[in-house]
Amino acid sequence: MLRETIRSLAEAKIAPHAAAVDEEARFPQEALDALVASDLHAVHVPEEYGGAGADALATVIVIEEVARACASSSLIPAVNKLGSLPVILSGSEDLKKKYLGPLAKGDAMFSYALSEPDAGSDAAGMKTKAVRDGDFWVLNGVKRWITNAGVSEYYTVMAVTDPTKRSKGISAFVVEKSDPGVSFGAPEKKLGIKGSPTREVYLDNVRIPADRMIGEEGTGFATAMKTLDHTRITIAAQALGIAQGALDYAKGYVQERKQFGKPIGDFQGIQFMLADMAMKLEAARQLTYSAAAKSERLDGDLTFFGAAAKCFASDVAMEVTTDAVQLLGGYGYTRDYPVERMMRDAKITQIYEGTNQVQRIVMARNLP
Repeated sequence: MLRETIRSLAEAKIAPHAAAVDEEARFPQEALDALVASDLHAVHVPEEYGGAGADALATVIVIEEVARACASSSLIPAVNKLGSLPVILSGSEDLKKKYLGPLAKGDAMFSYALSEPDAGSDAAGMKTKAVRDGDFWVLNGVKRWITNAGVSEYYTVMAVTDPTKRSKGISAFVVEKSDPGVSFGAPEKKLGIKGSPTREVYLDNVRIPADRMIGEEGTGFATAMKTLDHTRITIAAQALGIAQGALDYAKGYVQERKQFGKPIGDFQGIQFMLADMAMKLEAARQLTYSAAAKSERLDGDLTFFGAAAKCFASDVAMEVTTDAVQLLGGYGYTRDYPVERMMRDAKITQIYEGTNQVQRIVMARNLP
């Protein structure tokens, strides 16, 4: 029922704007409005804070179905979870009440600020600093590749509070867009997910109350990594949706397109391509849903399965969307058809929230 609801919403309110959102590289406001109106913008927020209280699998299905229509739009529910999960996992009760309520209501979006110009895969090498000043912390630094930056009201920011301790000297904070000293760089010009703004976040003597620290001092990096164990699964879900959208479109196209006097879908070479695409996509889906169940149960092998789902599903999405472009021939290469957009959108799923090379390191260190 959830899938039917979100699919009909995505087809009616999100898909019609997907091409324009990509072409104009603009934020998909129509998608945000539709998701908020249906209470599907941040389904993961627990009921006690005004949220829908959806489990990890339900959240995956929402993201998957939105991504099937528009990958940029699927970053609304995905990044709302990524940004707010540190607060859910490690935040004080006061912090949860203050920030999860507006998120659940749709009054604010939440972003995640971990990466920096010189700290990507090596996130522990970050340089953003937070210095204690009485009942306040003062933050200075630059965060890069921040999804939905400038649109989101709230940011989970990781900063160094004790430079002598490397990852154990990193703490997490909630920073608000309106805090004096917060500003944003120009939107990045990207290959795909063009409707989701990616910008630098500048922190220039940003003075925030001490009670905005998430968890204890020095636990920020551990919280950041624990968050990614759960949210990598949402990137796998996004990859599934993009791939499913491309497969669905290609499947319809090969029935219509005629060559040599019959639909090209009647040729065995085409049928084998479609069969492989569907088989790999279904394998990725089962792995992703299994990882989501482990996320919900907090299983001990979640780290392996989260990395495996993200890595496998994103590789499959890249392969399936590339094959979809091939199946459409010359048309697949043009912007008149959606599969070239899906192919461009799929690429980022192999890169963000940890490159697939990093996922393989994570898997190797956590073999079940």
